[in-house]
Amino acid sequence: MRVLGLDYGSKTVGVAVSDPLGWTAQGIETIHRKEENNLKSTITRLTEIINEYNIEKIVLGLPKNMNNTCGERVDRTLYFKDRLIRELSLPVETWDERLSTMGAKRSMLEADLSRMKQKKIIDKMAAVYILQGYLDCKM
Repeated sequence: MRVLGLDYGSKTVGVAVSDPLGWTAQGIETIHRKEENNLKSTITRLTEIINEYNIEKIVLGLPKNMNNTCGERVDRTLYFKDRLIRELSLPVETWDERLSTMGAKRSMLEADLSRMKQKKIIDKMAAVYILQGYLDCKM
């Protein structure tokens, strides 16, 4: 079963997919939006990805605060989750994404990527961390 991992942000959505066996996550792209509340083109692109990779489930990073409280970003993410369920007709699970961006940044620094390259792929890499954490937990 292939799973789609998403790192939902105010202007971007990092996207990762699992391999067909559900063991590893690979980053595939970052979807950019000009307006945070305009999700139509984002959902259209996700539909294309879901069809291309035969996705059966979505894992959406949930941006809780470090003290485990929920803020405005969690509310926006849960709204996005509801839209995904309604418009894509797939199960959507949330996954604690705390430190996923930090982990992605650390791995890019270790790979000695330039700051310009890091900026371009940080959201996609965060999606990989979210999805890989989910996949590892389910094994």
